Amino acid sequence: MPDTPAALPDPREVDPVTLTRAICDIPSVSGDEATLANAVEDLLLSADHLDVHRDGDTIVARTHLGRDRRVVIAGHLDTVPIQDNLPTQLLHREGAEILWGRGTVDMKGGVGVALHLALTLTEPVVDVTWVFYDNEEVEATKNGLGRVVRTHPDWLTGDFAVLGEPTAGGIEGGCNGTLRVEVRTRGTTAHSARAWKGHNAVHDAHEILARLAAYTPAEVEVDGLVYREGMNAVGIRGGIATNMIPDECVVTVNYRFAPSATVAEAYQHVRELFDGFEIELTDSSAGARPGLDAPAAQDFLAAVTAVTGGEAGPKYGWTDVARFTELGIPAVNFGPGDPSLAHADDEHVPTDQIRTCAAALAAWLTTPAGEPSGETKERS
Repeated sequence: MPDTPAALPDPREVDPVTLTRAICDIPSVSGDEATLANAVEDLLLSADHLDVHRDGDTIVARTHLGRDRRVVIAGHLDTVPIQDNLPTQLLHREGAEILWGRGTVDMKGGVGVALHLALTLTEPVVDVTWVFYDNEEVEATKNGLGRVVRTHPDWLTGDFAVLGEPTAGGIEGGCNGTLRVEVRTRGTTAHSARAWKGHNAVHDAHEILARLAAYTPAEVEVDGLVYREGMNAVGIRGGIATNMIPDECVVTVNYRFAPSATVAEAYQHVRELFDGFEIELTDSSAGARPGLDAPAAQDFLAAVTAVTGGEAGPKYGWTDVARFTELGIPAVNFGPGDPSLAHADDEHVPTDQIRTCAAALAAWLTTPAGEPSGETKERS
């Protein structure tokens, strides 16, 4: 890696792609976001129309224009570890220009779009809260947005929120919930040469796996969007030594459930599926309803789809939009980058997608409610 740049180019002088590339070239693996957070803060402090706050390595900038609505636009600064995929490169593949490198998809493309608009849109038709937060890619207890929800919820008040997670330039409403359980079998140890003296807990796990194999995940319609659920074994452990009959086996199961269900309802469903087994809930996060019937959401849909030509769909994975739901704020995911390339060594995003997302958000933030924002075009 060359020397890490200490500053970002002024968004008022460069386009969103150039800014995104500069953001990506400042490494910010979870827990090491300070350099990038400092650079983002410096830019935001240079803008007279923004009131800037900081909590750890989370930066929040707000307009105070007296508009009758406030929206929140958020993105995380951190990435998963670098795998020889920085510095970024501008490449051409199949006739298209791409920006290649760690963070281009998850989710510095979305951060670049947001930071560019935060500096260049000085008179949006709504008041805007811009949030750039740390530690999204690690355990939830460290999540910067979650920390601000707990410590400064007043910084996040609004009528609608957009999270710049990668959606390939489409709109994905809400998100599925997720929980993990450990389903345990018990046995009796014995020497494997005298197996009949014991009881093999690993063998008993076959029934857990059989129930999972026979399980048909539901497709649930919530507020006009259809969410696909999932119930899967994601881990299994057991055994003491290679000459001993194991007395315990644990199958870790991850259930992705539609946002119409609460965590308690989802957990009850899992308990019913594994009736007769010992079950322990180890991790859970509620989903988020899409909330697309909210007036601010309708304005967003109209303005963005006029530029992208896309339609709203569901978010199957869990994202931080659920944190906005906790605050009573409907939220969607919208950002450049194919989510299937998130965390990949070959992470890359079409540069046209960055520009299109920036144009779509700009159209939304500068078009009065109820007015057309532009001509429909194909999604990048």
